[in-house]
Amino acid sequence: MSNAPAPRVDVAILGGGLAGLTLALQLRKQQPALSVAVIERKSHPVREAAHKVGESTVEIGAHYFADVLGLREHLETKQIRKFGFRFFFSEGSHAIDRCTELGVSQLLPTPSWQIDRGRFENHLGVLARAQGVRFEDAAVVRGFEIADDEDDHLVHYERDGQAQALYCRWLVDASGRAALVKRKLDLAQANDHDVNAAWWRVDGFVDPNGWSQDAQWRQRCDPPDRWRSTNHMCGPGYWFWLIPLSSGAHSLGIVCDAKLHPLEAMNTHAKAMDWLRVHQPQVAASLDRSEHTLQDFLFLRHFSHGAKQVFSPRRWASTGEAGVFLDPFYSPGSDFIAIANTYICDLVAKDAAGQRFEPYVSLYEQLYFSFYENTLTLYQDQYPLFGDERVMPVKVIWDYTYYWSLLAPLFFAGRLTDLATLSRLRPQFEEARALNLAMQPLLREWGLRNAGRASPPARGMLDQFRIDWFREMNRALSDRLETPAFLARIDTNVARMRWLAAEILQRARADHPDLDDHGLGDHLASAGAVADASLAADWYAEDDARTEEQAA
Repeated sequence: MSNAPAPRVDVAILGGGLAGLTLALQLRKQQPALSVAVIERKSHPVREAAHKVGESTVEIGAHYFADVLGLREHLETKQIRKFGFRFFFSEGSHAIDRCTELGVSQLLPTPSWQIDRGRFENHLGVLARAQGVRFEDAAVVRGFEIADDEDDHLVHYERDGQAQALYCRWLVDASGRAALVKRKLDLAQANDHDVNAAWWRVDGFVDPNGWSQDAQWRQRCDPPDRWRSTNHMCGPGYWFWLIPLSSGAHSLGIVCDAKLHPLEAMNTHAKAMDWLRVHQPQVAASLDRSEHTLQDFLFLRHFSHGAKQVFSPRRWASTGEAGVFLDPFYSPGSDFIAIANTYICDLVAKDAAGQRFEPYVSLYEQLYFSFYENTLTLYQDQYPLFGDERVMPVKVIWDYTYYWSLLAPLFFAGRLTDLATLSRLRPQFEEARALNLAMQPLLREWGLRNAGRASPPARGMLDQFRIDWFREMNRALSDRLETPAFLARIDTNVARMRWLAAEILQRARADHPDLDDHGLGDHLASAGAVADASLAADWYAEDDARTEEQAA
């Protein structure tokens, strides 16, 4: 046995999945002098179409991969350009082309991608080694000791049957649901979002255009590539995802409110298919075809979780699912990896430069938890709405607007750690939060009032691309603005939220005059906001007219 002392690195990362490898690459890119090690349980290369959630990216995560880490070429050539989110209100339907569809007819300006996690993590692993990261794959963490003072932390792991050790100044947990640091320090924290999921992969692509022989319906998208969207098949209390993977497989999953759809009804592939035959029969018929051979199947109970702490002045941190996880409905997983990794990199850089990083730990954690808690409101107790084709299209527009108004511009502008700008934006963040905290229960109340009413006629395709200001918000994320112009942009975005909130409230009260507005009306009145139909989903009128014409 060797008596040589254990090697030392500046940063040791427990876990070499998406969160851990991207953090390693970001650290090496921003601080080339730092030594970084990644200890990963699985042997590399992993198989493509790896059985992991988090395959659909949205704007923050996509920008992080493409531009912060410089991986755009790989994304454009080895992954699938995403055709936005798409929602079909298709509970129990054998004819998807006769259901209301919400999505874009053309690609929005700011790109996002569908990520084959196996292919992507293999690429990240190769890059990490090429850039000097000590990437220890097929290695199992056996324990670690967190120092209480300036001493280094110590990690014990096993590789090739040999016990090994590694000293590090910073220890980062990116171990996913194993959550090694969270478990050791008793930092687990439940939240009130009780949802379950079952998911699987099949060979071949599932093309929604194959669900219809109606040429006009097929051509509503240009190009007619609905299959490249993250397709959501929606019904009361659940949604079903379809995500294509560049290795030639399709990812599928049921996500449901535990109170409305018990996991026991879908915790095997056979049960999940029986469930689909009831709730999404058109999709089930497609999946029953022989070319869609089953690759794998998993389920997960109570997948949404928080944490008591994610960053520490004792020089440890958690990222990815080892910290918090929200809900896959709007695909925020990569976003929160990007945000956590950015804060961790800044803390490590301050420490490496000899600066006092400790005061920033609590500030960054407060910001991170505020982003998590505010985003959680988009999902919490909202699943009963998911089949409501009157309320859900409005909710989706609102939720996107909230995301593109503040958090996404802040990340794109590289201002997550710009405390001066964040301080100046505090009133805007507080107002946007107040608007959203009133809007979510209003939407929920609107949906509850609709329960039991006859479903409205299907309304064709609600095309988000035709909402000029909505499309412009997406495009504007890539603008590079000096501080005064950036602050003015955020002001404009929050004003748009006010006007949109007033329009939504007006629509909801048109359906239910005595609807509880949860204080939204008073807030809007004090701000002088009035309804502005040009800001709302004005495709309603066009699609209502189209539906009447088709019926005639």
